[in-house]
Order: sequence, then structure tokens, then C-alpha cells
Amino acid sequence: MVEDNYSSKHKDLRNFKENLVSFWDTLVHECQNGPLFDDILFQKIKDYVVALSCTPPRVYRQVASLVGLQLVTSLISVAKTLSGQRETTQRQLNAEKKKQSDGPLVESLNKRLSRTHENITYLEEFMRKIFSGLFMHRYRDVDPEIRMSCIKSLGTWVVSYPSLFLQDIYLKYLGWTLNDKNAGVRRTSILALQSLYEVDDNIPSLGLFTERFYSRMIQLADDVDISVAVSAIGLIKQLLRHQLLSDDDLGPLYDLLIDEPPMIRRAIGELVYDHLIAQNIKTSQSGARDVNNESSEVHIGRMLQILREFSDDPVLSSYVIDDIWDDMKAMKDWKCIISMLLDENPLTELTDMDGTNLVRMLRASAKKAVGERIVPATDNRKLYHNKAQKEILGNSKHEITTALLKKYPQLLRKYISDKAKISPLVDMMMLMKLEMYSLKRQEQNFKAAIDLMVDAFFKHGDKDTLRSCIKAITFCCTNGQADLQNYAENKLKNIEDELVVKVKTAIKEVETGDDEYSLLVNLKRFYELQLSKPVTNDGLFEDMYRILSHLRDMDNEVKSFLLLNMYLQLAWCLHAIDGENPSEASIDELLSKQSSLFEQLYYFLVVLPTYQKEGRSTTILSCRVCVITAEMWCLFKKQKYSSTRLESLGYLPQLDVVQNFWKLCEQQLNISDETEDEDANEEYIEDTNRDVVMIAAAKLVLADTVSKDYLGPEVVSHYVSHGASTTEIIKNLITSLRKNTDNNMAALFFEALKRAYERYMVHVLDGENQTLVGKSYSECLDLASRLAGSYVGASRNKNKSEILKIIQNGVSFAFVDLPKQLSFLEAALLPFVSKLPSSDIPDILMDVQKRTQDTNTNEDPSAWRPYFTFVEKLHDKHAKNEVLQEEKEEKPVKRRGRPRKVRDVPARNLFDGHKSSDEESVSDSDQQGHGEDDDDDDADQPLINTFRSSASKLRSLKVSQQGTSVQKGPPRASGSYS
Repeated sequence: MVEDNYSSKHKDLRNFKENLVSFWDTLVHECQNGPLFDDILFQKIKDYVVALSCTPPRVYRQVASLVGLQLVTSLISVAKTLSGQRETTQRQLNAEKKKQSDGPLVESLNKRLSRTHENITYLEEFMRKIFSGLFMHRYRDVDPEIRMSCIKSLGTWVVSYPSLFLQDIYLKYLGWTLNDKNAGVRRTSILALQSLYEVDDNIPSLGLFTERFYSRMIQLADDVDISVAVSAIGLIKQLLRHQLLSDDDLGPLYDLLIDEPPMIRRAIGELVYDHLIAQNIKTSQSGARDVNNESSEVHIGRMLQILREFSDDPVLSSYVIDDIWDDMKAMKDWKCIISMLLDENPLTELTDMDGTNLVRMLRASAKKAVGERIVPATDNRKLYHNKAQKEILGNSKHEITTALLKKYPQLLRKYISDKAKISPLVDMMMLMKLEMYSLKRQEQNFKAAIDLMVDAFFKHGDKDTLRSCIKAITFCCTNGQADLQNYAENKLKNIEDELVVKVKTAIKEVETGDDEYSLLVNLKRFYELQLSKPVTNDGLFEDMYRILSHLRDMDNEVKSFLLLNMYLQLAWCLHAIDGENPSEASIDELLSKQSSLFEQLYYFLVVLPTYQKEGRSTTILSCRVCVITAEMWCLFKKQKYSSTRLESLGYLPQLDVVQNFWKLCEQQLNISDETEDEDANEEYIEDTNRDVVMIAAAKLVLADTVSKDYLGPEVVSHYVSHGASTTEIIKNLITSLRKNTDNNMAALFFEALKRAYERYMVHVLDGENQTLVGKSYSECLDLASRLAGSYVGASRNKNKSEILKIIQNGVSFAFVDLPKQLSFLEAALLPFVSKLPSSDIPDILMDVQKRTQDTNTNEDPSAWRPYFTFVEKLHDKHAKNEVLQEEKEEKPVKRRGRPRKVRDVPARNLFDGHKSSDEESVSDSDQQGHGEDDDDDDADQPLINTFRSSASKLRSLKVSQQGTSVQKGPPRASGSYS
């Protein structure tokens, strides 16, 4: 029994460690004029501490290590004092020798110098013995706290007493522990190295160490642990300061600019700013240009060079801007940015891409300045600002508006035809204080900006520009002075009137055989307008219905936007009805439109699965039809309107229609990734159609809009078939359904297993290739494992009853039409059997064996093999006498940051020529640190994590659907004690 005061939580022992360290430090200093050098007391202390540090009880090793390490630290303090005395004595001796060659004073000084030197030598030898007897064993102790204290102390020793410890024979331990499995140890080693590289005089002695370990230091910037990665980036900044790294070495670090954890991105952003942007700027004093403005322009020019690597993806550009924004004041120099965009006295010549990036930078920087996020938050929390912060943000908005008041119309006019630049420029209107237009008498500039936005709306047809224009004009309708609001409202009404005329005219032109382009682009504009407000029109819905009915061979994208606009019109009509006292005319009009839209949707539900015209546009139309159909069913859900004055609006689809809907959804789920990636940048295309249609179907099941008996099992049966994102959608659906106790989860799961198994049997009966058959069988197995794995927690009796129902129903299903469906036992039921206590197994065995009493099981051995396998597993389960345990559902490990690359860390047999004689050999695994098992990456990654870049530069970034293994450290070392 050990009384452990070291780890005690008792309040009287809160300061035990500090007091213990203080005691030994005081003892050493009190004994420095006598007992410290008598070769008796402290030799016994040293032997006792070293012996205790090698004993099995962990607490003994902890206390002995603490004491031993502190002894060295205290001895260093004494040695430094003696070194100071030795230097003083040497100066005095040199001065006396100049006066006289010998004498009593010279002799006295010589004796004092000799004695001081002997004491220093004695102390250094004492420290070496503690190092070899204690540190060299405990730096790889199984306890990470002991390892951490060793490395922390070594870092302190090297900095405070470099004459002894600033040697490769000691430094290598700091290098080896950069691979420790424990994040705290790795971080401690990095911080120790940071303190070393901070001292300029240490750099020459660190040359060989840096050459051997600099690649590992760079790798740690991509460490799994965020605190380690951030510390490593700080260490790399120290290496850069001393010019110990080349630009080629930094290439992989730039990947981290788009990493997920904000702390890592900020640290890399600071490094990039210091190293690439804030270089020494040689400015010319000639001319009238402001030196600060010139510095800003040079900084911005260098920033644009970095952004060229991200020109293809504005999302990634936003991440880079967000990373560097806090450090780079030039990004808040609004006048300089505007001047560069307008080419006023240009110092830097901008290419077209630089201009686009500069406009994006202006918008992103302005959003940051007024307190908005430009990259998604990892925790989805809202931003809250205190009074002082709000005042700062208000001042920033004032500065932005002041800089733009007169220049804004010039910017819009210059770039009105540039699709890439006009959208972010229009967005700037929503970041301004509109009341300043009136206060500064700049009403004409406001009106000019609104007029230019209207022109841009009718000049372009891309989503970003259209949406930005509508949002900006709508913003102006509700902000600023009343007269300016009225002007914006009138312009918005003019857009509405003109757009209705344009759509009607385009419909007539298409009906007479003209080109469909005008209709498509105006339908896009009309759609964006309807997303923000209802549009009053006379007969436009009927016109869209008519052209959809009569011209079936129109382009699929035109059909999509006709359906979207018809749906929005219908939704706005429903929104306008007075629920308390509706008029019969309004209800009749709404019912007529409802019937017309359902007619068109149901036509496409039937036609699209057999549509011969393949390609991306057909896929998008199918996706839109699925989503709009689901939204319509939810909008007019029958239960919502029952027993109300709007009861006639309630709608419940027939089963055959729901089956057609799901058939089209399944078609979208089975589209290959190659087809999915085609035209990925096309306007108005969702990122993943699988996710869109799966969310639509899951919404119908969860809202109980259609019969769960059909659609619920169909959705769940695709749980593991289409990648991580759809898996997560269905997982959330199951979790939500469980919260409602009325849901029969056992029946749902059993039916889902049946649907998955039936798909497998279809492949078998069709005689398709074995790869496809094997894939469908594997999906059935995975589905069963996932569903069985959802039975966790303390509600054992409920779980057991549901599992028994699934198994009983499954056994009955498997024995229909023997032996055709026996493989269902193996493919779908075995994972559920493993969840039961052994006491329930005999009843299942009896039921299964009873069904085969009068059957010849030897007639077709291959067909009966699953039966025998199932029975054998039941016997094994019963024989083990297992009890029901609370099993945690296996969850993927949440990975911080983008997928890491597996690192090949070679064995380190380092500094052989410097190895001391009393140092024990270190095996490869020891040198590699204290590792742990690799984890599999979570396939469900945040969007930014799916980007990967090339080795040296961040270019050609594409979406990666695969996770990679992450190495958190090398294999575990063989510590003395477990």
C-alpha cells in the first residue's frame, strides 16, 4: 500500500508538488558552501533518487523523477553562480599578474580559481550521472506525465546551461520525442525547441540537429492535435527567422491555409504574412504618393500573388483571406483597394484574374470588418459582440461607406459587364451605412448605384449576379432615408413589371418556334425575384402550364425553371390566403393551380425514369421534379388542413404515385460519380443530387406526409449504399424516428432488410456479373450491421423485444419457398443475434430447427449452407454464455483538419559518434517515440476537408470522397513498466 500524496486531491495537499520542488531547491542552495561537495550526502541522495525512479510503482517513479530533475535544475543554478565567481576570480588574477608575477594574493586567487573550477566540474559530473541514471530511462516512461516533465526539464537545462547541455548527445532526445504518441509530450518538445531557437547564439551549435530534424518539425504543423500543430508553426517561424528553411520546404505548409481548425489556419496565416507579404519594402520618397498607401499597395500585390493559386475557387480564396486578415492591415485600406480597382496611379499592374481576386478580397475583408463571417464556423454558433466590439464594427462600417460613397458607382460602371466581378461589388451595398448618403448629400450617387444594379440584373443571367442584385435592392428598400427607400422600391417594382412582360413575350416566341435562350434567362431572373417576394401577374402561371403541356421537347433546364417558378407562385398564393376567413374564389384559384402543377409533376414522374435523352440536364430535371413533388406534398399535407376552413386544400398522394416518386429518386441515387462530376460548375446545380433527393424523401417520412409503410423502409434500405453524406442523412432520420414512441422501428428495420435483400436476389436471378452481385450482398450485410448497431443504451428490454421481432420475422421470411431465401439468415439476421443475451438463443434455435424437421437438407448443400452457418453461430453464441452488454455504437473518429497523409518516419539511430559510453542503446521503436494505433479517417468530413492540393502549391483542388489514415505517432516504445 502506498500513501500517494503526489496525486492526492486533498485540499491540504494542493501545493505538495510545488513544496516538494521548493524543498529540494532550497536544500541544494543551502548546502552549496559545504555538504553539496562533501561527496557523502548528495551522493546518497542521488543513488536513492535514481533507484526509486526505476521501481515498478508509478507514484515512486513520478516523485523520484520530479526530485531528480529538480536537483539538476538547482545544480545548474549553483554552477552558474560558481561560473560567475570563476570569471570574476580570473579577471582579478589577470589584473594581479600584470602587477606582480607572484605573491600571497596571486596564490590565494589561484587556489580560489582552482577550487571553483573543481566544484563546477564536480557539479557537471553529478548532473551527467543523474541524466544517465534517471533521464535516459524516464524520458520514455510509459507515463506521459513523466516523459513530459523530462523533456520540459531538458529544454530548461539546455537554455540555462548551454556550455554542458547544448550538445547533440542531449539535443537528440528533444528530436526523438517529436514523434511521441502523446500530444502533450510532442508539444513540450516543440516548446523546448522554440526557447532554444529564440537565442541567436545557440544557432551555430544547432546546425546538425536542425539538418536531421527539420523535416519532422515541418510535418508537425499538420499534426492531429491542434495545440501541437499551432506550436509547431511557431517553431517553423523561428527557423524562418534564422533562414534555416527554404521556400521549397514551406510548400506543404501552404496546404494548411484551407485546413478546418481555425487556430491552425490563423497560425499559418501569420506565418505567410510575415514570410511572404510583410517583407522589407523599399519605397521611393519622390512623388506625391503616400508612403503608407504605397506599402499597402505592395502588400496587396503580394497577397494577390498568393490568391492566384486559388483563383478557380472563391471559397478557398475566402479561407486564405480569413487566415491572413488579422495580421494584414493593408486589407483594411479601403481607399487603396478602390484606387487599385479604378487604376488610379497604378503601382501594380493588375491582370484580369488579379482584378477578380481583388474584388473578392474587398468584399471578404469588408464583411470581416463589419463582424460577419466569411468562412463557416465549425461550431455553428452565432456571433455575439459586446458594446465595445459593436462600436468598433460600427466605425469600420462608417469607414467603408466613406470610402465608397463617391467611388461606388464608378466601380459598378467599370465592371458591370464582368460576371466574375459584378456580384461581389453589388454585395458591398449591404455592408454600407445607407443613411450616410443623405447625411453627406450623396443621394445622386445612391440612385446611380441602384440604376446600375438594375442594369446588371438585366444584363446577366448567372445565379450569383441575379441574387446579389435582388438582395442589394431589397436591402435598400428597408434601410436608409425614406426618399431613398422609395426610390429603391420603385426600381424593384419596375423590375417586376418588366420581367413579367419579358417572360410572357419569351413564352410566345418559343411557341412560335423561336430560340429558348431568352425564355431560360428570364425564367432564372423571375425565379430569383420570386425567392424574395411575391410577384403579382395576370395569367403567367397558366402561360407556363400551357407551354409545359404542349412543348414536351423543350430543353430540360427550361422545364426545370418553369416548374420552379410555378411552385413558387403557388406557395406565395397559399401564403396570401386568409386562413381564418378565406374567400371561395381564392381557394378555387389555388386548387386549380395545385391540380395543374401536380399534373405536370406526375407526368415527369412517369416519363423521366424511361427518358432516353441522357446527360446532366436530365439528371437535374429529375432531381428538381423529386424535390418539388416532395415540397408540394409537405405544403399541402392532408393532416395540416383537416378540420379547418382550408380542408379542401389537403392532399394525400396515392401509393402508385409515391412508388413512381421513389423510383425516380432511386435513379438519382444510382447515378455514377463520373456523371455526377460532369459540368460541376454549371449554374443552378446542387453539389450532390443524391443528398438532395435523399433529404426530400427523408423529409416525407419524418413528417408523416406519405405512408411510412412503403417509403420508410425504402429509404432506410439505402443506408450504406451511397457514401458518407447519404448515410448521415438516413442516420439522422432513424434517430428522429426513434424519438416518437409510436413508430414501430422493428417493422421498419425488417422491411428495410427485406428490400435490400430483394435487390440482391434480383441481381442473382438476372445472372448479372459476380462483382455486382457481391456488391449488393455486401450492402445487405453492412445494412444489417448498421441497424443492429443502433440498438444501444440502457433500455434493454425494449431493445431485446424489437430485436426478437426482427429475428422472428426474418426467420419466417427466410423459410418461405425453401431453400431459395435461406441466405437472408446469414446476410441480415446474424448481426442482430449478437445483440441478444444467450438465454434467448435456445428459443430461436428451436424455432429454426423445427422448420426443417420434414425437409431434406442434403438435397442442395450450397443452398442450405447459410442455414447451417446460422445454426452454428447460434450454438456458438449459446455456448459462450454471453450476457447482454451495453455496447456503444461505433462512431467515426472526428478528424480535425483536412485528411492527413501517412508519414513514413524512419528509425532514428542518430549521432552515433556522440553516444556516451553509459548510454543504453535505443531500439528503433524507442527512437520513434511512444506511438499508438492508427485511426481510420471519418468519411463524413466537413466540406473544406474534402479539398486536397498538390505537393508544393495549392492548385488544381478537387473534391475527394475518400478519407485517409492519420498517423498520430510511431509505435509504442517498450517502456520499463506498464
